[in-house]
Amino acid sequence: MFSHFINFLRLFRNIPEQDAVIIEQHLGYRTATDSEVLFNEGEICREMFFIYKGVLRIVSTNEKGNKLTYFFLKENQFCSVLGSFNNNLAANEGIEAACDAELIVLKKQKLLALYEKLPYLKELITGITTQSLLDKIKVRNTYLGEDAATRYRNFLLRQPDIALRVSLSDIASYLGITQQSLSRIRKNMR
Repeated sequence: MFSHFINFLRLFRNIPEQDAVIIEQHLGYRTATDSEVLFNEGEICREMFFIYKGVLRIVSTNEKGNKLTYFFLKENQFCSVLGSFNNNLAANEGIEAACDAELIVLKKQKLLALYEKLPYLKELITGITTQSLLDKIKVRNTYLGEDAATRYRNFLLRQPDIALRVSLSDIASYLGITQQSLSRIRKNMR
């Protein structure tokens, strides 16, 4: 599993074998079950996850106490609440498993130590996470201004692998519609 992470990083930069050994020594592993909370909003995020298998979601609780899904993240993506992780601030979002998941865990202190030993990793991981954030926002923005049925169709076209693995309630939350509305939309599509 750790070799999978190293191979992912090698897509973007050559990593010598001796550096790969150092990186692996700083990694952790964790499983998560469907709906398991990995990080609570209101706390300071001290972990970054690399998704080996599964889907995670970034969530926030609204004033009515309902959880809203902002983003889905899947295999070969990093997941953290970056503002909190980078700046040691309480987060407005949390992280949950949207289905069973296997994760490589990068604890902040170990990651900072790794950056000291291998300075090029900071630029590499920061570049990957920044591009991923921009991509997530771009996908999310494609749903703005569309009616609920169009948002759902676009979601199925743009993120079919996620649509097949997460709950309808999570999809409805992500698209900003009620689960009942999503059920009607799905019924009318048949």
